[in-house]
Amino acid sequence: MAATEIDKSFARLVRLAKKLKLEGVEAGTTYDSAPALRVSDRPFASIKEAGVMVLHCPHDAKEMLMEMAPEIYFQTPHFEGWPGLMVRLAAISDEELALRLENAWRFKAPKRLAAKRPMAR
Repeated sequence: MAATEIDKSFARLVRLAKKLKLEGVEAGTTYDSAPALRVSDRPFASIKEAGVMVLHCPHDAKEMLMEMAPEIYFQTPHFEGWPGLMVRLAAISDEELALRLENAWRFKAPKRLAAKRPMAR
């Protein structure tokens, strides 16, 4: 059976998370069964639909990213007021996506676990 666009998008997230060597990351699902990367049983990145992911982040980072690159980062009314945003996967490079994944991991990981990882420069 051929991989779906959702499968390919999730494989990209998994590949980047492995490359980053983020501690405690597991592939799983969200509460609504979407493929997700999780840390300490908390989803931090998931595939919402083909070509679109949901990325957890603080509100201030969310607003900054949407203003800085609206062609990549956006939200729907459903996600207003929620600490996360949507990402158009076709519009983001692996380098930037890796940075956003690490930041989302830090946001959701237990503080003790996140403190063990040096900050990216």
